Amino acid sequence: MRTSLLKAGGRHRERAAVRTAEISRKTNETDISVAVALDGTGRYDVQTGIGFLDHMLEQLSRHSLIDMTIRAKGDLHIDFHHTAEDVGIAIGQAISRALGDRRGITRYASLDLAMDETCTRAAVDVSGRPYLIWKVEFSRDKVGEFDTELFREFFHALAHNAGITLHVVNHYGENNHHIAETCFKAVARVLRQAIAIDPRTADSVPSTKGTLTG
Repeated sequence: MRTSLLKAGGRHRERAAVRTAEISRKTNETDISVAVALDGTGRYDVQTGIGFLDHMLEQLSRHSLIDMTIRAKGDLHIDFHHTAEDVGIAIGQAISRALGDRRGITRYASLDLAMDETCTRAAVDVSGRPYLIWKVEFSRDKVGEFDTELFREFFHALAHNAGITLHVVNHYGENNHHIAETCFKAVARVLRQAIAIDPRTADSVPSTKGTLTG
């Protein structure tokens, strides 16, 4: 749904598009529901059964200003892999659906994000072409009970289902919690910029091809 002009009392007033979506995903391994509002204020309600993942998803919502409600039940008695990956899939699908034809978006964004001794760079192209570059290393196998290798799995699932090109590069850092958190915050901030509507091109798709949906 895009911006439209309504005539009221002889004057035109602009009505902002509502960019929201809900996704439900149920398999033999997970049962997940996600609701997003792209033009929100960063409100979140997250319950995945994985404490550290909840903390990171709260950062993703708060710093992207995307309102998120996430519920996930997974086979945590096996490990956290299926839940982390499938939550990434569902969030990505919800963002893609809410973006619609991607008309008017800024499309590109990048930044370096610092947190104490750590600095991480994220860059995004909301292109309709999914791709992930992940250059992040951890010195431990786990942060709390969460496997650090699953951060890449989450962002791979998010990027491929949202239809975005995403690059995440950790420049340096010592604390593994900080490294993970800067990844989520940096991705959140570039998403916030890239999906924002550019008022100068609000009625056009930012591509010479005329489409960003495939």
